Amino acid sequence: MGSIDIGLFDYDRHNALYYFVLNADEQIYLRYGGRDAESATTYLNLRSLELALSQGLEMHASGNIPKTERPEPLFASQIPKLNERTLKNGACVECHLIADYQNIHRELDGELDRLRDMYRSPDIKTIGIHLDVPAGLRVKSTTGAAQEAGMLAGDLLTHLNGTRIRTFGDLQYYYDLVPREDKHVSIDVRRDDKEIHLKVSLPARWWLTDLTYRHWSVEPMVYFTTEPLSELQKSELGLPLDGFAGRVTDRDRFQINAQPPLKAQDVICAVNGIQIDKIANTPELYIKLRCRAGDSVRLEILRGDTRLESTLGTVRQNFRKY
Repeated sequence: MGSIDIGLFDYDRHNALYYFVLNADEQIYLRYGGRDAESATTYLNLRSLELALSQGLEMHASGNIPKTERPEPLFASQIPKLNERTLKNGACVECHLIADYQNIHRELDGELDRLRDMYRSPDIKTIGIHLDVPAGLRVKSTTGAAQEAGMLAGDLLTHLNGTRIRTFGDLQYYYDLVPREDKHVSIDVRRDDKEIHLKVSLPARWWLTDLTYRHWSVEPMVYFTTEPLSELQKSELGLPLDGFAGRVTDRDRFQINAQPPLKAQDVICAVNGIQIDKIANTPELYIKLRCRAGDSVRLEILRGDTRLESTLGTVRQNFRKY
């Protein structure tokens, strides 16, 4: 990627595979690619690729494509730490390195928006859209918010917030641009040759995804997971009903970073003395959103009838940087 204009060819760099369909003037018609946290190939299918290419050819043949303003050029050499640690050493400029070094600079400059920059490519299944992958943007089934908005199996997605979409790559790219504080997203569908406008509610933490495969350097690694307590459970323990208390469900060997170590069924009720956050609903999410990778944090724990504190050293990953 060292010589590629990454300003023009913009996408979530952690996708395993990504195509741009464009003309000789580098005007992008559509995108093909995308993934979810479950698999690198969830939305990759030969039939859907053929469908995307045929749509690109149809757009090109029509000659009616409105010109779009070309983004400001950007090259890997303009990202200082990427240039210093990769290009100058003659190493390969890998896609995921571009994304991570950009986030490192955002963090150093105090401009890192973790909801936008760390939690990329929200999963459309969270709002209940399940696609018939070989058929492109044809809906296979709906649940949750999409179903409540009136979306039906067989609908063909055509627009997201007014922007024309033709592939899952388009859908994921523009869905990722939706501000994380938004409460709704507009989706147009074609049904029986009719265009139907739907307003789909975005649930709390609609942007939240499993970050495991991304290996962000800016993500504080905590190596435990919790299950949020219900309001009844919080009330019984005398905890704030709007707090982020959670019961430990899983730990791994890196729990040597916690002293004393966490145990299954421990209830973590506060981090650094904080119990309530307007976004986080679990202690680990609070740490990922509010702490820097590598920080030590103080956990307040309920273990049966005992209240104790544990110091947890988070970890900053250094994934394939050198």
